[in-house]
Amino acid sequence: MQQTAPAPAAGPGDGPIPGPLAGSTAFLREGVARGIITGDQALALDRLARDGGAGSDEPRDDERLRFVTGFADIFVTLGLGLFLGSATVFGHEYLGAVLGNALVAIFAWGLAEFFTRRRRMALPSIVLLLAFGEAGFATLAAALGLAEGGGSWPDLIGPRPTRALPLAGATFGTVLLVAAHYRRFAVPITVAAGAAAGIGLAFALMLAAAPDFVQASIPGLLCAAGLAVFALAMRFDLADPARITRRTDIAFWLHLLAAPLLVHPVLSELAGAGEADRGATLGVLAIVLALAVVALAIDRRALLVSGLVYAGIAFGRLVRDAGVTGATVPASLLLLGAFILALSAGWHPLRARVLRALPRPWAARLPHPIGA
Repeated sequence: MQQTAPAPAAGPGDGPIPGPLAGSTAFLREGVARGIITGDQALALDRLARDGGAGSDEPRDDERLRFVTGFADIFVTLGLGLFLGSATVFGHEYLGAVLGNALVAIFAWGLAEFFTRRRRMALPSIVLLLAFGEAGFATLAAALGLAEGGGSWPDLIGPRPTRALPLAGATFGTVLLVAAHYRRFAVPITVAAGAAAGIGLAFALMLAAAPDFVQASIPGLLCAAGLAVFALAMRFDLADPARITRRTDIAFWLHLLAAPLLVHPVLSELAGAGEADRGATLGVLAIVLALAVVALAIDRRALLVSGLVYAGIAFGRLVRDAGVTGATVPASLLLLGAFILALSAGWHPLRARVLRALPRPWAARLPHPIGA
């Protein structure tokens, strides 16, 4: 979340900013976020750095996302967790579910006015957004009677139309709250949070209209939702191929949301096949390899990370098939670790090969295109 991080200020005796720092992606993105330079000016400076004008030797196609700008972020986040957690307990005890959750949402918004809008702290901004969204949803849900009778949330989202409509109302209200938060604070993860609330709203409405269809089609619906979020993420990515504006941070969080929605329904079905189903095991590995190619093409590791658990399960089955029964877990973890390390070490040259294999107009539009 680069744009929320304060840039280091030069002291009286620091002299001019050195070339490598002036040409760095992080420095340029902070300048755009603060309104010091425009996006076009940042792109021009970035091209100058890559042409040798600033001598920058930073890798050009790594995902850059700063969660922590310093230990102060961790310190503040610890305080936020203690304060908001205690406020939730006391609010529920003395004010009830509706007013107690509403109080936590108000606290989260008020704290964001200082730590997000004024201090521009990365990790606290993420925590405050998530706390505000969760407290806002819990307030609306309690007000609409969703938590009455001690029912668990899985029961509330089952095929019960009488509960689905209040759930739709709570999720719709959460979408509006998250949109208001983004308009005020512009925290990049807010777009992904809003997308998640929108998916919840769509599912709630479908549950109210056709509960049996939803129950029978959950894997397909999750994949459809994942594809929609992935398309939205790519829209932000393609709008910022150099990854120097807020769009790249928004795209990262959207990819992180899309990944499990796309990966889990497909791979869980294959991974859940019988132990002797070698075809399903090989299918899991084939899908993971396909995800690796997509991840290389778009320079996003989130899709691949989501499939690593299933790749580990598949490696374990292959190890057992090979007759190594006494050390299945360490052997499968060894293979999985070797796969991750090999891919990490060869990420840049492998990505170059993938991009060169694509049609040139497509490759030229992707983030950090080869030769751009």
